[in-house]
Amino acid sequence: MDHLKDLINQAQSDFSLCKSLSDLDHAKAKFIGKSGAITDAMRQLSSIPKEEKPKVGAEINSIKQAIEALLAVRKDEIQSEAMESQLKSELIDVTLPGTKQSTGSLHPISITLQRVETLFRSIGFDIATGPEIEDDYHNFTALNIPESHPARAMHDTFYIGHHVLRTHTSPVQVRYMKTNQPPLKIISPGRVYRVDSDATHSPMFHQVEGLWIDEKASFANLKGLLQDFLQSFFEDDNLTIRFRPSFFPFTEPSAEIDMSWNGGWLEIGGCGMVHPEVLKQVDINYDKFQGFAFGLGVERLAMLRFGINDLRPFFNNDLRFLKQFIR
Repeated sequence: MDHLKDLINQAQSDFSLCKSLSDLDHAKAKFIGKSGAITDAMRQLSSIPKEEKPKVGAEINSIKQAIEALLAVRKDEIQSEAMESQLKSELIDVTLPGTKQSTGSLHPISITLQRVETLFRSIGFDIATGPEIEDDYHNFTALNIPESHPARAMHDTFYIGHHVLRTHTSPVQVRYMKTNQPPLKIISPGRVYRVDSDATHSPMFHQVEGLWIDEKASFANLKGLLQDFLQSFFEDDNLTIRFRPSFFPFTEPSAEIDMSWNGGWLEIGGCGMVHPEVLKQVDINYDKFQGFAFGLGVERLAMLRFGINDLRPFFNNDLRFLKQFIR
């Protein structure tokens, strides 16, 4: 039994040399593992006289508990040393210069859309949105666009099977009128898609379309609304607009919108009184209600407001360009 008592000093010595928990597990096996000295001594109890077994068993258990206590102490020491080493390695020198964080900003198109939405909300318009992948009915048929219209041609429109990438946000107006009864005032801003690409056109661009349906909505109301909006948007009380006769299948009469700009006239969008056939498609009584609609290009508004003469930088993701709009 004396040689078992020496195991306590031996275990303390072996444990103190361990530098990791893995090393400690190996050292532990030597004493209290399946083939360890303590386990072996417990097996030999069967050969000891019956009257001595309780005393010897108690001594073996006491030595085992002493070794387990040494094991627990060394385990705590190794974990503490590892934590201290980790803290030292991750220590931050607060005297060093800090890492500069980049400042993000809204895209100029987002800035323009926010301004447009804010101005129209201020006069009671709601914001309506809808799917960018549309069916033929909502994108064309419900808007009185005939089968022979060029807009339906493959070279003008992106087709996805029997669906299209919407060519305007007018389908949003159709969906809104189907679920809301007049009077109603909405704008429908969003992305639209057409097969076109150059310095002033992009296959994907943004539109904001407006719709006002009421019993007495008139062409005069339309012109006054657009002039007030453009004066507020460009912060120019002297800005004026004019209408030029045009044609759109979904409005009658229809007009192109020109605004005064740098001593001349600049086309800014299209508009007109909602065609009775469109109101018929959405089950609105066109003998009682009438309305007007208009559409403006968001990129065109942004280009004029920020003095940009090429559409492409909006979508090239050049940080030198985008950083100019940090505010």
